[in-house]
Amino acid sequence: MVADSPSRSRGERPVGELLRQWRSNRRRSQLDLAVEAGISSRHVSFIETGRSRPTAAMILRLAEHLDVPLRERNQLLLAGGFAPAYGERDLDTPELAAVCDALRRVVAAHMPFPALVLDRHFDVVEANEAVATVVEGCAPELLTPPVNVIRLGLHPEGMAPRITNLDQWRAHLLTQLTRRAGRTGDRRLIDLLDEVRRYPRPARLGGVDGGVAVELRLRHRLGDLAFLSMAASVQTALDVTVDELTLELFHPADDATRALMESVR
Repeated sequence: MVADSPSRSRGERPVGELLRQWRSNRRRSQLDLAVEAGISSRHVSFIETGRSRPTAAMILRLAEHLDVPLRERNQLLLAGGFAPAYGERDLDTPELAAVCDALRRVVAAHMPFPALVLDRHFDVVEANEAVATVVEGCAPELLTPPVNVIRLGLHPEGMAPRITNLDQWRAHLLTQLTRRAGRTGDRRLIDLLDEVRRYPRPARLGGVDGGVAVELRLRHRLGDLAFLSMAASVQTALDVTVDELTLELFHPADDATRALMESVR
């Protein structure tokens, strides 16, 4: 059961207004949301305008259908006058030991190919030794924790000068960052987006080189490297920290890359 918390402080936005913003961001009508949530569109309207005060269960029900991240669901509950429903633990707490161990095992088992665990802000939480090989030559300050993979990938003193399809890879990273910034409204992500958009752009923009997926293609001392990226997350997370972790695995896109990476062992 979710217990009541102290009243909202003066100046905070009411929960109905926040829910309306989430619905607008998701480009959903009140009728669409009402049908999915199993309530009337009039009830949705009353909640959004403040004519009806939603229960904690109703806030969570609407947030679920709006695909609101767990951190922001807690904020909705606080705005509605309720305590947060989801915990937020540090990665080194015993409660997260099983999840962290599982992620570390996958990252280690992916050798000799790069694998990382990223947090909400695209900062590296865990990485295997192959990542260090791939990012050789980047400026030391970009490799000082917390390492941000968006900044590292697009900064002119990072990987950008060695990415041979920088136009495609830049578009891919900016799309991921834009989506997450829009999904969460996180100020740090919005600032990061503004920052990387100011980095020098590649001479060629927007072209599609064919293939089945956007590859990360690099000039490297080992030779030309090409990787396919796959991402995974804990879909059943009930903790904010776990909900915000992403596992990213880079697989060789060709036999030459596989052989070159295996030669490093």
